[in-house]
Amino acid sequence: MEPRTKNISRFVYWTPRVLSIIFVCFLALFSLDIFDLKLGFWGTVLGLFMHNIPALILLAVLLISWKREIVGGIVFILAGVFYVSALATNLLRSHFEWYMLSWIFMISGPAFLIGILFLLNWRKKRNQASA
Repeated sequence: MEPRTKNISRFVYWTPRVLSIIFVCFLALFSLDIFDLKLGFWGTVLGLFMHNIPALILLAVLLISWKREIVGGIVFILAGVFYVSALATNLLRSHFEWYMLSWIFMISGPAFLIGILFLLNWRKKRNQASA
């Protein structure tokens, strides 16, 4: 394997994993607003858990995807589709503002990118195994 191909392979391998970690941390940041509610200890613990369910699910998917990239590719893309559909449904029921469309790009955009990179890595590994 020539050095350029090796660098591309390392990039395709590590990029979705690193981006997944950053994305899960980004999602977890949204749970910090629970501290503004002054719910007490157990209320805060329960609120943090409830707010972090999507991040915990994606963290579990990342752990599985570390070796089985197809899982990460499919689940991260489905997570992006789920967020778009949930937000669109919510926006149709409430008052629509144009800035709300940026939420789609901030949440689903990284999910789609991570999913595509996992699928690229899975395909590359499958092609190498068959060659």
